[in-house]
Amino acid sequence: MTVPENPYPQVTVDTSARAVAAADAWYMVGLSGIPSADNQGHTSNAGFVTTGDGVVVYDALGTPALGFELIRRIREVTDEPIRYVIAGHYHADHIYGLQAFADHTDARVIAQSRAQAYLDSDAAHVRLAQRRDVLFPWIDESTRIIHPDEFFDDEYRFELGDKTFRLLHAGPAHAPDDVLMVVEETRVLFAGDIVFDGRLPFLGDDDVNTANWVDRLGQVQDMNPSFLIPGHGDATSEAVRAVSFTRDYLEDLREHMGRAAQDFMSFEEAYEGGDWSKYENVPAFEETHRRNANAVFLEMEAALF
Repeated sequence: MTVPENPYPQVTVDTSARAVAAADAWYMVGLSGIPSADNQGHTSNAGFVTTGDGVVVYDALGTPALGFELIRRIREVTDEPIRYVIAGHYHADHIYGLQAFADHTDARVIAQSRAQAYLDSDAAHVRLAQRRDVLFPWIDESTRIIHPDEFFDDEYRFELGDKTFRLLHAGPAHAPDDVLMVVEETRVLFAGDIVFDGRLPFLGDDDVNTANWVDRLGQVQDMNPSFLIPGHGDATSEAVRAVSFTRDYLEDLREHMGRAAQDFMSFEEAYEGGDWSKYENVPAFEETHRRNANAVFLEMEAALF
């Protein structure tokens, strides 16, 4: 199977692809933590599905070099053309790998329509500049943001080969443009950053909506997928357990910070008065928990006033 010559800086972190048994699906798992030179920006998950008539990819990882590694893993499995790349949401740790697909494949990029607001914003350029600083040489002056070829609003369904794919808008939750991808025949679910398994989620953006996020997680549980690939953390056949981890954490934050807001407490008082002991040993606690708590506190205040 032909792989183009690698034009990007060498990736040395583990980018092996793991198979979902009997489902024609594979996935790559990122390292826990925030993007840094140590992990070369490989902190998020991605995956792909073969159909007999082409490959559908979900997410593209956090650098062009990692996106190229994803193409390499696909070519280790199949020589089917890469037809589609589904953008799970337009956050930096998931999108810069799209450049490799734009430069080396004919794949069409599909995203939810609210991604356009990010693409038109100053924040997109600020984040790229920040990544060029902390992730050089994997993100550099040649790195660019790839715009989707097609947008959808609430739901998008298509067939390819022997598979049917259903894309569902799950945001605004973790992001305004969160997308779930369900493979109907196998009930494999690519959940993106709606689900974090084995590490705390990141809630730091101003547009996070934890009320809707909790509701969407309930819908994911009702889907009862056979296998779930989260945006961060390991994939699992225990979808209910994985969803419950994220949902319980969000509900704990909402309950505590909601009471604090109703009692007119400051954030410092609310945070110091919380019992966070059951999360202290979960990966990413130090990096994300205080910021998460503040985001939920501001969300609950806004809902009241």
